[in-house]
Amino acid sequence: MKLLFPLKSHKSDTLTTAQFHSTSTLLIKLLHQTSSPHTPTHLNNLLNTTLHTKNLKHVIQIHAQLITNNYTCLPFLFNNLLNLYAKCGHINQSLHLFSNTHHGCKNIFTWTSLITQLSHFNKPFKALTFFNNMRCTGIFPNHFTFSAILPACAHTMILTHGGQMHCLIWKHGFKTDVFVGTALVDMYAKCDDVSSAERVFDEMPERSLISWNSMIVGFLQNKFYDRAVGVFRKLLRESSDSPDQVSCSSVLSACANMGGLEFGRQVHGVAVKHGLVTLAYVKNSLMDMYCKCGLFSDAVELFQTIGDSDVVTWNVMIVGCACNDNFEEACNYFWVMRRKGISPDEASYSSVLHASASLAALDQGTLIHDQIIKTGFIKNECIASSLVTMYAKCGCLGDASRVFEEIEDRNVVCWTAMIAACQQHGCANQVIELFEEMLGEGVKPDYITFVSVLSACSHAGRVEDGFVYFDSMTKVHGMNPGPEHFACMADLLGRAGRLDEAKRFIESMPIKPDSSVWGALLGACRNYGNVKMGREVAEILFELEPENPGNYVLLSNMYARNGMLKEADEVRRMMRVNGVRKEPGCSWIDIKNTTFVFTVHDRSHPRTDEIYGMLKKLEELVKKKKGYEPETQFAINSVEGYKEHNLWHHSEKLALAFGLLALPVGAPIRIKKNLRTCGDCHTVMKLASEIFEREIIVRDINRFHRFTNGLCSCGDYW
Repeated sequence: MKLLFPLKSHKSDTLTTAQFHSTSTLLIKLLHQTSSPHTPTHLNNLLNTTLHTKNLKHVIQIHAQLITNNYTCLPFLFNNLLNLYAKCGHINQSLHLFSNTHHGCKNIFTWTSLITQLSHFNKPFKALTFFNNMRCTGIFPNHFTFSAILPACAHTMILTHGGQMHCLIWKHGFKTDVFVGTALVDMYAKCDDVSSAERVFDEMPERSLISWNSMIVGFLQNKFYDRAVGVFRKLLRESSDSPDQVSCSSVLSACANMGGLEFGRQVHGVAVKHGLVTLAYVKNSLMDMYCKCGLFSDAVELFQTIGDSDVVTWNVMIVGCACNDNFEEACNYFWVMRRKGISPDEASYSSVLHASASLAALDQGTLIHDQIIKTGFIKNECIASSLVTMYAKCGCLGDASRVFEEIEDRNVVCWTAMIAACQQHGCANQVIELFEEMLGEGVKPDYITFVSVLSACSHAGRVEDGFVYFDSMTKVHGMNPGPEHFACMADLLGRAGRLDEAKRFIESMPIKPDSSVWGALLGACRNYGNVKMGREVAEILFELEPENPGNYVLLSNMYARNGMLKEADEVRRMMRVNGVRKEPGCSWIDIKNTTFVFTVHDRSHPRTDEIYGMLKKLEELVKKKKGYEPETQFAINSVEGYKEHNLWHHSEKLALAFGLLALPVGAPIRIKKNLRTCGDCHTVMKLASEIFEREIIVRDINRFHRFTNGLCSCGDYW
């Protein structure tokens, strides 16, 4: 008997142009033969032949012949015609044909065929409706029907549908069928009920390789990476089936996400043993695993052995570079891919835009934007969101806003990208307006949206608003706050000077506070000079993250600013003993596609004399015109007599001086810094923006500061 659901052949079903015209010509001749009537077998052969061309006109002509010869009541012809309309992409025509045909022509195969097609066309609720209608007509589902309807239950993501279907499977006695059991495992996993999926899998008396793969993929999709690895181990030990490319690529993805390099190497050996390592899926997964596990050189070696790399292979390398902070290399791979004639897809553009954003490489980002427009991807919501983020992280909030305004169908990712952009640039009021507008349009906020909104409230001192939004997470949106949200609330109270309240809030958290939460409170202690609480919080942080130099530096600076030099030296000694080193501060600025990096007291630039001359001029101007007084408390490690002198040699001031020299008059000056900018540099930037009538944008490790007309976008609350 012919299988109702045959497996797809590995050979291509696509006809060449010559074959297509030959088949079409033959069909036309056969359809117009009038010497003898068309027999059912003859018309069935024509339907099978038309399956290769998928020509709707021919299907309609054959349909007319079936009606003329009164053959539509023959189930095998009716089933074939029904399938053919769907295969041609006209599922609605299949539905129309089915609905207007007498029930006597419909058998279990007819109903099952239609349910299968509806599931394939992502119409799960229609598939469920027809399944119920079938049962109402007195036709009982078989194992093929259940295998067809369970994917529809998975598509609805409503567990009740799948649970009811599971009961019917027991009732009709198909609980031991391997295909039905596999479909049940897949359905439960896709509905996020992993325990039920595992229970069905464990109770299966017989398992196929597809069953094993469904369980591995189910754990992978639900982020139970270690359990996916465990099932793969059992497959190797207990099953007579050899793993295929789905098994290997899935478990490699699990290893990549859990950092399981050792087992990933073993899977590499299994893939070689079974001859799978040459398959594209497996090679791409291997490269991804090595990239995410920190062995980028191994990924490159694999990449170089691939003959014809497709866009997915290149995407793996682009993402791998980004994961290893090789952002420039990620951009290089993108352009090499373009030169080799491989067209980027959504993942390519999103990944390379992320790399450009991380570099704050505006020129690179605008070139990619140009390619996106040329290739027609500009309406893609994912890419548009990445563009918003790229422009925002390059200091161009206006351009980010323009891209956002041009997005037609904004999803939560688009809204969150724009909200985060405004938050990073210190535009708290705009964040609140956008958030309320998003809610007004019926878009449900996600985890990241609330992080941005709460952070905006924190940096703007909007304590009451912050608590309203924080409470709405659980009461209105049914979302449990995570560590990042609690950290924002601790920061919100700390920045407002309510340190005791912030500490009580942390101690009453329903989850154990992590380093981000305590770090927010330590920063507040530094701002308000609360040495006693700062010492207590710092000791907690030393236990949570002993290798983070920032905590030691904060405590040391706090001691020094309060005249406790002996204690400050002791903290520095602890750093040396523990092998912790402070990252040296540096600032960089892009001039004519070239990046110039400055460190404190830097004299490596060819125009050093001019730069220090401009610094001297700037110092005179801010003192005479604006009454500037140096904030020497920010020169922590300097000898008293040299504190002011050292303040003027901070890396961001050197970058500013070079920008004033090298950039055209009136052009914005964009400076990036790897640490938090100090208060004295912040003051000088404000004054310089007014004196020189320039927009100065400083991106430090936490946020953007946009200086114009003597003011900063942060409102000096940072």
